[in-house]
Amino acid sequence: MTTLLAVPNFSEGRDDATIDALAHALTSGEAGAVRLLNVHRDPDHNRCVFTLAGKPGTLALALLAGARVAVERIDLTRHEGVHPHVGALDVVPIVHLAEADRGAACAEALVTADLLARQLDLPVLMYGALAQGRTRAELRRGGPAELARRLAAGELAPDFGPPHAHPTAGATLCAARPPLVAFNVTLRPPATLAHAREIAARIREGGPEGLPGVRAIGLRLDKQQEIQISMNVERPDLTPLKRVVEAIARHAEPAAAELIGLAPEQAFAGFPPDLPIPGFDPDTHLIERALATI
Repeated sequence: MTTLLAVPNFSEGRDDATIDALAHALTSGEAGAVRLLNVHRDPDHNRCVFTLAGKPGTLALALLAGARVAVERIDLTRHEGVHPHVGALDVVPIVHLAEADRGAACAEALVTADLLARQLDLPVLMYGALAQGRTRAELRRGGPAELARRLAAGELAPDFGPPHAHPTAGATLCAARPPLVAFNVTLRPPATLAHAREIAARIREGGPEGLPGVRAIGLRLDKQQEIQISMNVERPDLTPLKRVVEAIARHAEPAAAELIGLAPEQAFAGFPPDLPIPGFDPDTHLIERALATI
């Protein structure tokens, strides 16, 4: 039977009680209907990312339960973190692992968006294939305050829900897509934030050295005072992580890498063995291997 993934991103990476409550809500439905494959939390980004697996028809209700906890417990007016965001439940993609399952993923994403809007009064904006290619970056530009202004001014209309931002939970971005890789690379000193931003602009798709499907930004992690290039590699079939690391290394020395959530196995083909990925376990962080255990 078809298995879909959901990868909800919540704007909370510091409060363990809230993250535990989200995990409980996402998995407390009908026994065994939705399986939790991974939880990634990051206090600097102030963000947590869950990877869920389920059959079509099971994920939307689980995501609604998680979103209800997010609306109750996450207040964007007090949020601090380096990661771009517009919502308490910031993004909620439904992931199809085969092209034959794309229709099922689209249907699950649309049902999810409708439930979030009707049950929680959240404005939901689609991105990607369900929005003629509109990107997360277009919607996040300027942060939650700017998105709220654009909605109030009628410059943007949500695909589902009220025509205004939720007062504390903002808005949610929803999509159906194939697997991507959320991947960060920390740079060794003397790299600066300006340097990281310049490298990100060069290697992202459309840049002078643009890599297909790569979205990249430069960040400073306040607690560690580390410089990071944070990326989504949306076409790991065309751009394995080896190529990403090589592109960065032409301009600065990578110190370590970080995988957010799970990745398809092909993304790690030829990955440089001398670049550490703390906490990475192929048996639990590669999609194909993780799904083989459920």
